[in-house]
Amino acid sequence: MKRWGITIPFFDLTMAESRDLVAELPGLGYTDAWSAEVSGTDGFVPLALAAGWAPELRLGTAIIPVSTRGPGLLAMSAATLADVAPERFVLGIGASSPVIVERWNAGEFVKPYGRTRDTLRFLRRALAGEKVTEKYETFEVRGFKLERAPQVAPKIVLAALRPRMLRLAAEEADGAITNWLSPQDVRKVRAETGPETELIARLFVCVSEDVDRVRALGRRMLAAYLTVPVYAAFHDWLGRGEILRPMHEAWAAGDRQAALKAIPDEVVDDLVVHGDAATCRARIREYVANGLTTPVLAPIPDGEVSIPQAVRELAPEAS
Repeated sequence: MKRWGITIPFFDLTMAESRDLVAELPGLGYTDAWSAEVSGTDGFVPLALAAGWAPELRLGTAIIPVSTRGPGLLAMSAATLADVAPERFVLGIGASSPVIVERWNAGEFVKPYGRTRDTLRFLRRALAGEKVTEKYETFEVRGFKLERAPQVAPKIVLAALRPRMLRLAAEEADGAITNWLSPQDVRKVRAETGPETELIARLFVCVSEDVDRVRALGRRMLAAYLTVPVYAAFHDWLGRGEILRPMHEAWAAGDRQAALKAIPDEVVDDLVVHGDAATCRARIREYVANGLTTPVLAPIPDGEVSIPQAVRELAPEAS
């Protein structure tokens, strides 16, 4: 089945304002709706609402951090969604970042690979209805059992940016989620997972032919992300270490404007899908042709095209 996903909530719209647009998605050709969890809505409630508004959609979290909830609470939340949307819910989990885990949620960002692996292994057992007593490398659980395990355990996919986590996703999970990459980068990522693993990526899309405006917007977004250590390491692995060095040096020196200016046009054009709707759809299909299983579009506003219009124009049925 060819998949074409969208991010909810939509930029500039609350979930309450999104109901009618979410209900339209299956008719437009969208197969998936994926949430995120940073500092806006949580990852689960939007999907619970969408489960009723558009019961044809597959629903997924991309992602829930493994260190901002206890393992048992994470299992309970996942079990609830799996019950609301049986066989349609995919739990995406990942390490997240020190800012989100430590600064915003008073947690500890330690051993991110190990914590993700251990959480995956715990969730496999807990969501299957087992009583779990286990001392993992990064935490210990004693006697946890879901009061109501889902009849069908959800698939679990991992946020993965580099080889070790990508291989874990391929070997022990049901797929991998990645972010901020070009169509050409998909091939390098896919080489680590093998051809059978579902590979999901959020693609930031701006339906606009105002190139200068889009690049300015893209630079602000990229500077916010690519200066995070995990993303800096990801793009170093992808081969952008040298071209992004001036940005990192300016950012480290506290000169935010110089950091923005140091991001080359070609990097923005590589990582942000933009142009008219037909150009954007063609670009998204390049990702798929290079091995991406599930594109998850995140239409971003620039004032030229409204988000509802962009969602409709980017749908596969629009072409």
